[in-house]
Parts: sequence; structure tokens; C-alpha cells
Amino acid sequence: MLVATVVGARPQFIKAAVVSRALAARGIEELLIHTGQHYDIRLSDVFFSELGLPEPYYNLGIGSAAHGRQTGQMLVAVEDVLLRHSPGMALVYGDTNSTLAGALAAAKLRIPLAHVEAGMRSGDRSQPEEINRVLTDHASDLLLAATPTAVENLAAEGLTGGVVLTGDVMYDLWLARRPIFEAMRLRVLDERGLSEGGYILATLHRPRNSDDPARLTAILDALLKHDEPVFLPLHPRTRKNLSAAGLLEKYTDMLREPVGYLEMQALLAGARLVVTDSGGLQKEAYFHGKPCLTLMQRSEWVETVRTGWNRLIEPEGLGAALENFSPSGERPQVFGEGDAAEKVAGALAGYRR
Repeated sequence: MLVATVVGARPQFIKAAVVSRALAARGIEELLIHTGQHYDIRLSDVFFSELGLPEPYYNLGIGSAAHGRQTGQMLVAVEDVLLRHSPGMALVYGDTNSTLAGALAAAKLRIPLAHVEAGMRSGDRSQPEEINRVLTDHASDLLLAATPTAVENLAAEGLTGGVVLTGDVMYDLWLARRPIFEAMRLRVLDERGLSEGGYILATLHRPRNSDDPARLTAILDALLKHDEPVFLPLHPRTRKNLSAAGLLEKYTDMLREPVGYLEMQALLAGARLVVTDSGGLQKEAYFHGKPCLTLMQRSEWVETVRTGWNRLIEPEGLGAALENFSPSGERPQVFGEGDAAEKVAGALAGYRR
């Protein structure tokens, strides 16, 4: 069987790194299609080289655009590839425009579709990611859920056929690479001038936080006023917006270039606290046992919030939370046993229409 995998953004490269190996171990041929949604070398190429991902058979080079235009261009390009190769299955990950485009292209061509991270819901339809998740799930034949909550969410929407509880493939990779990033942690901290447990790791990229200059300034001001060092690898979108507002110089001491997967995990391991609006980083903070403040109204990773290790916060409350947030409850293992990729590959291998 030929599986056409559609990826386009950093979190998908991370997830595909373990699933692609599991597919290969079963002798399943994979056609890797990179839409080009993340095209900066620091958000794309470095992840392929670091994580051992095979070079994509196609890089469609779509790049940035408004949501509708970007998704439409991806849909046309992915459809052309699928028509050329007639795969037996299409595989998509998560909630990006690349995911939705791949899902629509496969569904229209009646190619069976598998969705890794099916059933994740924030309940906030104002988020483009939430729309992408819902539409992709309802187009999918195999719904590969990372958590029991995701299975419940699917059932609430009438989706019970083809649902498989796999665990989280990002946790698989984290476990596999843990010895590497733990071994490099002290070196990374020394090179970056950081001390163990003595800094905050932050990321910002969602439009709600990065496109509104007043909101973005409020977040960065709260971080700037805090008395701990802040290490903030800056997403190209956020950098562009800060530059347009003439604010780059004001925050230059905390802003850094994007980093690869292993360095980010080393930085997470050494941080005292995480501040983010990234879904993936919320999970990774939980893996590491690091308190996380999430600059969103709702999170799809509800387990991290329910356990008390992840707090949803608005900019006006960030300053106080930086000083006072310290989870004390248990941190149960909710993301599987580290065999999610094998379960994904097994589900694909065993699928019958």
C-alpha cells in the first residue's frame, strides 16, 4: 500500500518523524508531500535533518497567504499529486491549513483518509485551527485519537466508526530523543548564557496574539518587566509584525531566532516556566513537568489544564501569573505509553474500506 502523507508545519514534521519510521518498519511505502506552509529553513529544513525524516518527494512551495488563498492553492497542488500517484491511503496530522487541504483533496478523490490527532477540540470556533480539526475529522475514514477525551469528543459529534485510541506520537518522539537532549542541556544553557531553572521559555505565533499590536505589546511588556531572563525564539510572523510596529528594538534582549527540535527540548528541560500559545509546546511542557501559561482563551489539550499544570491566561493577568503560578498537583500520564506511532501504522495496515 502507498500512503500519501501531507505535512507543512513544524509540529507535523515532529509527528511524522516517528510515524514514517513505523510505516517503513511494516513495509508500507510512503509518499511524503510538503506543502511549503513553513518554508523558513529554521522551521522546516532543520527538522527534516535533525529528526531523520526522509526528504519530501514533493515540496509544493505554497508559502504564506491569507487562509482561503493558502488552503485553496494547497488543495489544487495536493490533488494533482494524488491524481498522479493514486495512493491507497492519505495521512494528515493536526490542525493546519495543510491538514485541511490534504483532507479535502483525498476526500474529493475518494481516497481513504487517516487523521492523526483526531478529536482534539478547544470549543472555540473563532480559531482557524478548530475549523480545520472539525472539518478534517468529518472527512476522515480513520480517526486516530491521542487521548480518551478526543475519543469522547468524536462520539459527541456522532463519529464512532474508524476511531482508534493510539496515544500521542509527539510523546513517542520525546521519549526516544530524551537521552540526546538531556545530554546536550547543560551545553545549550551555557552557550545561551542561561542558568538551570532560572529563565522563562516563551513562544508567540497565533494571529490573536501576534497580529494585534496592543495585545502583543502587553504580552511582551509583562515578560520584559519580570525579573527573570526570557528566551523567546521568534516566529517569522511575529517578527514581521513587531518590525512593522517599530517594536523589535524594544524587546531585543529576549528575542532569539527559531531553534530546532532538540535545542528546544533542551531549553524546555532547563526552564522554570513556559509561556506560549502553541498547542505542541503545551504538551511538551507537560512531558517535561514544567508549569505552562497559555495565552489562549481555550486549549485543545484539556488534560494539561485539568491537572493544573497549564493555566489559560490573558495578557493583563500574565505579570501576576509569572510570579505566582506553581502547580502542586499530580501530573498523570495521559498521552499514552510511547507506542502511538506503532498503533497508527497498525491501524493503517489493517484498514479495510
